[in-house]
Amino acid sequence: MNSPIQSCPTDAGAIVAERTPIVADGSPRLSRRAALQSTLTASLGALAGVQAGAAEAPRTDARRASPKRYAMKKSINLWAFPYPDRMNLRECLQLAKDAGFDGIELNYDLDNDLSPKSGTKEFEAIRKMADQIGIAISGLCSFLFWPYPLTSHDEAKRARGLELAGLMAQAAHDLGVQNLLVVPGAVHIPWRTDYEPVPNDVCDRRAREAVGKLVTSAEKLGVFLNIENIFFSGYLMTPMEMNAFVDSFHSDRVRVHFDTGNIMLFQHPEHWIPILGQRIQNVHLKEFTKKGTDHSLESFRPLLDGTTNWPAVAEAFDQVGYRGYLTFEYFHPYAHYPEALVHQTSDSLDRILGRK
Repeated sequence: MNSPIQSCPTDAGAIVAERTPIVADGSPRLSRRAALQSTLTASLGALAGVQAGAAEAPRTDARRASPKRYAMKKSINLWAFPYPDRMNLRECLQLAKDAGFDGIELNYDLDNDLSPKSGTKEFEAIRKMADQIGIAISGLCSFLFWPYPLTSHDEAKRARGLELAGLMAQAAHDLGVQNLLVVPGAVHIPWRTDYEPVPNDVCDRRAREAVGKLVTSAEKLGVFLNIENIFFSGYLMTPMEMNAFVDSFHSDRVRVHFDTGNIMLFQHPEHWIPILGQRIQNVHLKEFTKKGTDHSLESFRPLLDGTTNWPAVAEAFDQVGYRGYLTFEYFHPYAHYPEALVHQTSDSLDRILGRK
């Protein structure tokens, strides 16, 4: 004998037809149970329609984050951390990892973990530590190009700058890092009182000579010499000048480190990117506001708190095929709760890259 469950109709329409009595005039009259069953069937159909419509809707609200997801990687420079005064290098790397960054850019100076005081053994240990934490080192950067400019009138400073640049290239190699940021020279350095302005033609000649001396070593070490655009320096003021400078060395190891904030005073990064094209090897994201009047290093701001057209910038990078690191560079770690800046920046980058 079949069980009651096995003998029940499975089709909702059949249930309605089977249990609908016929009134005297021959028209059907729904029972209370059949009416409820019919309502349930209609509701389930409507819900399925809503779900199908949701699947076809845009992935995200453009007010919340980029609707388009970009393949670039998130990075942050060590200057955004209270290093070395309040956090050691391991803590900084771990915080960057915990905040969701793919990489961190380290800085070479005269005194700390990455300096002439360290050698191959120490740099390889830093590389191993980063690997253990699970974060990449996206590049090597330095402020030493300012006290020791490659275009200075002081020959001793030029020589020291060239020596330090060579040590940085070796350090990058030992760290297993391809990207070394290079400041080729400056007509003027507004934040230093010890730099006498250099005529443009002299600046250009000295910069080309200095970088030319670094190329052979960089090729042997497998390191890119990435030339940074710095509007405040008065040198390489247009993307066409940058292209001409980089191309003049006829080496695939001389590329561009493009900084979005360094041209924002009078220009727009989304205009430079298509012209620089695939010469771009590494990137700094710096926020800047054209509404301000402060044109010093204090003019840079936390990401998204400025006038940069980030949707246009991200799309421009995507159109030239850039898939490398976007590194947030900021010189003022928060005095209180410095982790907040790191996490806020990670969230802002997620929105720019459509990861939200």
